[in-house]
Amino acid sequence: MDHQNLAVILRAALSPNPDERKAAELSLNQFQHTPQHLVRLLQIIVDGSCDMAVRQVASIHFKNFVAKNWCPHDPAEQSKIMPSDKELVRQNILIFIAQVPSLLRVQLGECLKTMIHADYPEQWPTLLPWVKHNLQDQQVYGALFVLRILSRKYEFKSDEERTPVYHVVEETFPSLLNIFNRLVQIANPSIEVADLIKLICKIFWSSIYLEIPKQLFDPSVFNAWMVLFLNMLERPVPVEGQPTDPELRKSWGWWKVKKWTVHILNRLYTRFGDLKLQNPDNKAFAQMFQKGYAGKILECHLNLLNVIRAGGYLPDRVINLILQYLSNSISKSNMYSLLQPRLDVVLFEVIFPLMCFSDNDQKLWEEDPHEYVRKGYDIIEDLYSPRTAAMDFVSELVRKRGKENLQKFILFIVEIFKRYEEAAPEYKPYRQKDGALLAIGALCDKLKQTEPYKSELERMLVQHVFPEFSSPVGHLRAKAAWVAGQYAHVNFSDPNNFRKALHSVVTGMRDPDLPVRVDSVFALRSFVEACRDLNEIRPILPQLLDEFFKLMNEVENEDLVFTLETIVDKFGEEMAPYALGLCQNLAAAFWKCINMAEAEEEADDPGALAAVGCLRAISTILESVSRLPHLFIHIEPTLLPIMRRMLTTDGQEVFEEVLEIVSYMTFFSPTISMEMWSLWPLMMEALADWAIDFFPNILVPLDNYISRSTAHFLTCKDPDYQQSLWNMISSVMGDKNLEDGDIEPAPKLIQVVFQHCKGQVDHWVEPYIRITIERLRRADKPYLKCLLVQVIADALYYNAPLTLNILQKLGIAAEVFNLWFQMLGQTKKSGARVNFKREHDKKVCCLGLTSLLPLPVDQLPGEALERVFKATLDLLVAYKDQVAEAAKEDEAEDDDDMNGLQSDEDDDEEGSDKEMGDDVEEGDEAESIRLQKLAAQAKAFRSHDEDDDDDSDDDFSDDDEELQSPLDDVDPFIFFVETIKAMQASDPLRFQSLTQTLDFRYQALANGVAQHAEQRRVEIEKEKMEKASATVAS
Repeated sequence: MDHQNLAVILRAALSPNPDERKAAELSLNQFQHTPQHLVRLLQIIVDGSCDMAVRQVASIHFKNFVAKNWCPHDPAEQSKIMPSDKELVRQNILIFIAQVPSLLRVQLGECLKTMIHADYPEQWPTLLPWVKHNLQDQQVYGALFVLRILSRKYEFKSDEERTPVYHVVEETFPSLLNIFNRLVQIANPSIEVADLIKLICKIFWSSIYLEIPKQLFDPSVFNAWMVLFLNMLERPVPVEGQPTDPELRKSWGWWKVKKWTVHILNRLYTRFGDLKLQNPDNKAFAQMFQKGYAGKILECHLNLLNVIRAGGYLPDRVINLILQYLSNSISKSNMYSLLQPRLDVVLFEVIFPLMCFSDNDQKLWEEDPHEYVRKGYDIIEDLYSPRTAAMDFVSELVRKRGKENLQKFILFIVEIFKRYEEAAPEYKPYRQKDGALLAIGALCDKLKQTEPYKSELERMLVQHVFPEFSSPVGHLRAKAAWVAGQYAHVNFSDPNNFRKALHSVVTGMRDPDLPVRVDSVFALRSFVEACRDLNEIRPILPQLLDEFFKLMNEVENEDLVFTLETIVDKFGEEMAPYALGLCQNLAAAFWKCINMAEAEEEADDPGALAAVGCLRAISTILESVSRLPHLFIHIEPTLLPIMRRMLTTDGQEVFEEVLEIVSYMTFFSPTISMEMWSLWPLMMEALADWAIDFFPNILVPLDNYISRSTAHFLTCKDPDYQQSLWNMISSVMGDKNLEDGDIEPAPKLIQVVFQHCKGQVDHWVEPYIRITIERLRRADKPYLKCLLVQVIADALYYNAPLTLNILQKLGIAAEVFNLWFQMLGQTKKSGARVNFKREHDKKVCCLGLTSLLPLPVDQLPGEALERVFKATLDLLVAYKDQVAEAAKEDEAEDDDDMNGLQSDEDDDEEGSDKEMGDDVEEGDEAESIRLQKLAAQAKAFRSHDEDDDDDSDDDFSDDDEELQSPLDDVDPFIFFVETIKAMQASDPLRFQSLTQTLDFRYQALANGVAQHAEQRRVEIEKEKMEKASATVAS
């Protein structure tokens, strides 16, 4: 297709007629892989006589095609662009990049980025020579534009990957310096000059971001650059041409140059100019920077701050960066001595005014309160905010130089409080009071631990903060709530003061101004955490939750949900009457957040974050009512639509949170409903398709399905869950691309099947053993090897004759047992076992090996019997010692807890009441074990990379110990002794032959195990009787 016909199709793609548009798109798709298609698109983009709208469509199509096809994501996939076409595009795109309008240059820039990342330097060796050549003549802008993209490729690269950038610097920086020098000397420079300087700054930034290129270690070369940067820093921004619109003004070329200059000087100072941080190679550079430039930059920064002190303009980002430089100077003696003479002016006339409520704040508060709230709680906004930088400066100043500054600053704040108190309402400095409250809140940690302020905090709050709860000015009501939240954990000598503040915060949740309501909810979280007597909150709980959900309907914010989680956490089972309503409200809020996020197509917007928070709060509620299974039946219909939709690719962003809900629903519900079973196929599809990273999380509900609804798992044929499980496990364990750590949940699931379906899955034993042995031969990680051997152990415990027959039929019995015994015998230098470290591992192995002992001589010859018998005895002794050691550690922890309960209650640390165990039910330890199961599972199913470390003494790692399975009721000592007794009765000669071959050590071990088995029998009987009497009593 020639380029005229292509232009016609592109014009049709703009048609208001949907049929014409669709036909054009089909044609484009049809011809996009034909030779020279990309070249023709580029011709249209650069053709000045062509309609601008058509050129724009061509540029977008060109960009998308290059992004998708220039370098296919799959290395095995053949590129759909011919090498000759690529070469033509590479030659021509450089020529035209500077000639096209900026609207099109942006699209071509994206293409260049893709091409450079894929091709430079190997497939595009001519790129750097082209840049170097064009920096000498009239194509300077194009060369700088391309060089910026090239240097950015290496911005975050380190070590060897960074090597090409040093060659780029060597070839281009001398020319860049000459261009920069010429541009700086232009009188009355145009905005185009600013664009060129900005590009040079960005190239310099990318080139020095991680490492200083060695060329800049030359003092004369570095000085030449610094002279120019300091010139740009000191030089006033031209007045002529500045936009009046604030948004356009901060993006204006000359202010961008100022921002990038400050950015570069900050980076040089914080990363390369700090002597303490430098390696020996860079020490000389750091000394040169500190001596020659750091002080001069500080002086320029202080002069710039004078501009805003005098009422002039500086962009927020520039102020933020300058204050970061000042904050970094506080701890350095030489820099602090330069700052000190001007410190009071900076602190009281620049920093403090930035902390005060401003005209812009007032405008936003009145015109767009939702945006005011978003900006106030957005972490990204904090990175650019002058107010946050001002707070950070004050915090750093009192932390590092508190002796000479804290008292001075507090006296200044107290003076503002005093002036405010004494002034008539119409003359009160409301905005200054707001700044003073912000300062008090920001210095919370310092004031809570420093006398004389520490003992005056309650009086300060009562006198200067709490009255503002009823201020006629909205922003002061909001700030009072925020400050009260910061200090909620102080010890109030008068409980009425705490009570008053709590009730004021709750009242604030009904304030007419949205920001006050939001700040009140956040403050409430601290009050709930700090509250020692829940009777303060209990009577108002329904009303509080009601206000909470009204606010959630107005604002999507994950911090709101944190407060709800704290309330649920604190009240535990008392939330039962509200559980259903809470889940319904949270589900509604979740759908609202998801719909908004989809509409805006931003995965990281506040709505998406709040959606995650909603699901997390639902999990917290389910956990709090976990001992009330009947509630789960009522809650299930509300949560099912969320689980169904979010277990598909739609839920990738919240998959972990949804799986946690599925885990709770399948574990705590009285029975697993057919509706919940309908989620099984969704999880299997996700696992097969994209969710292998979530396998440990998926394992938890799959375990629950098999263990809690075994009959349905075994009998249902449509779908066939047994077959579905086999398909998934065989696929995962057979996949050679998956690492050992990726597949650990698979053998655990096989164990779940063998343990829970004893005698009912004989036909699956052989397939599972086959796939286990195949994977065992390829396994490297010791932890995976242990899991796979435990599958064999579980199969033996499931049915020893059947399993051994299968091993012998497959001709692998000797291989398996030799490996098993070898692993059992491996020890570290310390004598600790390398494999089967946890109690659970040892127990499974004991039960599997013990199950072999009664087998007849034709299946288990005498020498094999002796070997199994001895290995089992050694393992039982190791198991007994580990259980005893764990019990001793638990006892020590209990003692520590008791000491903790008796410790000083005057602990102001956040969360101290939780550590005191206020919300643990007394005398309900047996029941609470059930509640810990899911937490234990989450821990148990994580990857065990640390097991590869031979030096880690991890013998007592017991991540799986609290997993519930039928093995919990089997005591390995009693099982062993009963098995031996049965063997003695059925085959006395074989038993006699075995015992006679044992040496003294093993005879002693056998007697010890027998005695311990008797002791365990008595203990178990006693535990049963205690449990029975406790049940009767309740």
